[in-house]
Amino acid sequence: MTATAEAEPQVTRVGDIDFNDAVALLDRHALRLHRVADGAPIPGSYWGEPEAGIIASDVYVRNDTPVHSMLHEACHLIVLPPERRALVHTDATDSVPEEDATCYLQIVLAGQLPGVGSARLMSDMDAWGYTYRLGSTQAWFEQDAEDAKAWLIERGLLPA
Repeated sequence: MTATAEAEPQVTRVGDIDFNDAVALLDRHALRLHRVADGAPIPGSYWGEPEAGIIASDVYVRNDTPVHSMLHEACHLIVLPPERRALVHTDATDSVPEEDATCYLQIVLAGQLPGVGSARLMSDMDAWGYTYRLGSTQAWFEQDAEDAKAWLIERGLLPA
């Protein structure tokens, strides 16, 4: 492990979960999950390694990629219409409503990922440095994310 990786917060990593569960979850949303070899560059990573990368309908991760990053980048693709998704390489959007919807959806999908769950993901998001005006991811999700939830419901990405 590099000095940089040692300084990173302790969060759930792709190598900590069953990769096939993650593949199946993303497949339900017409996304392909690719595992990149340890130490190799991650294609389409906006923030750089070990953060996940995205190119069109493909999500790239390594074993040291945080699960929250994998889900976040995947959700950026899920919230996009297919014609926009096809054009994505590294940076999905600069839209605040899409970013909020992405954060909300990643928490929901974590609840569908065995060995992770929404509570654990929200704790990992806080540890990694996601910031919300109410002070925590959970407070935002439970008390301040009505607009993100409504945005997802309007587009058929969450049940009403």
